Formats: sequence, C-alpha cells, structure tokens
Amino acid sequence: MRRCEWAENSSPEELAYHDEEWGVPVHDDRLLFEFLILEGAQAGLSWSTILKKREGYRAAFDNFDAKKIARYSDKKIEKLLQNPEIVRNRLKVNATVTNAKLFLEVQKEFGSFDAYSWGFVNGKPIKNKWKQMADVPASTAESDAMSKDMKKRGFKFVGTTICYALMQAVGMVNDHTVGCHCYKKINKL
Repeated sequence: MRRCEWAENSSPEELAYHDEEWGVPVHDDRLLFEFLILEGAQAGLSWSTILKKREGYRAAFDNFDAKKIARYSDKKIEKLLQNPEIVRNRLKVNATVTNAKLFLEVQKEFGSFDAYSWGFVNGKPIKNKWKQMADVPASTAESDAMSKDMKKRGFKFVGTTICYALMQAVGMVNDHTVGCHCYKKINKL
C-alpha cells in the first residue's frame, strides 16, 4: 500500500494519523479547536512529538472544551506548565487560553467555527494533485488570508504555515500525493 512520503517508515501513531485522519474533512467545532491548538503547539517541533502527546493534551485541556479552557486561572496555567504530558511552553499554554476565548467569539459571530474556518476555502475542500511531497507548499493564498484574519482577531500561533497545516489536517485541502492510497478515498468524501 502506497502512502505519502512523510508517512512511510513512520511511527504507529503517525501511520494511523495519516491513514485515518489527515485530510479527512472535519466539521465538528470541538475537533477543529483541537487541531488549532495542536498545530500551534507543533511550532518549532515535529508532528510526531505532538501526536505522542495528544492524549496528554486531551486530558490536560479538558478534551479541548473551549468554554472550560477560556476560564482557566493563572493557577491552572501554572499547573499545566508542570505537566510533562504536554509541551510546557508558557507562550503556547497562554495562547491556548487566549485562542479558546477568541474561538468562542468566532462561534458567536459566525454561528460556528466550522462556518468561519471553512469559509477560507469557500466551504469545500481544495483537491490538489501533487506527485510528490516536495511539490506541496508550506502556505497558500488561502492560508495567508486565514492567518491574517485570525491574527487581526488576536489569535496566537496562527502564522500562515500553521494555518496551512491546519487546513491540511482538517481536510480543507487534500494534500495526499496522487499515488497515496488515501488520495482518491478523501476526494470522494
């Protein structure tokens, strides 16, 4: 079975992520928030590091319940910074709380984070046709627009590369290479 180059010879977590999640369209706000936070946490790190800590993140951050996270106290943040199950970076932990508050504001304004985020791709996935991973860009005009708007709203860790990684993760774009067994499957979704 052929896969995208990055998934070949990868860890069991990465393999499962590639085969079952990466690029599958997500419209559930809780899961979109989870990916927003995890993609921001990845900044400067490998995705395999974040995948290994994913369950720790879910436990530490109330299963990515934005309403709960938005109310975290300074004491709770200090406790999180001692938790080895997550990336213990003060800026990233504080950004999670800030982003939770802003996520809730976006939900109020647009009815859902799904409606807001998918609006950057006009509500439907962009179906790319990359032959190899070297062809896949780190950002696009759509991720530039998302990043610019999110930054204007005050979101943290939402540069264009992070926004593009989010778009890839939640299926706003299908960046599986055309030879990958997931490519056609995801295009049919």
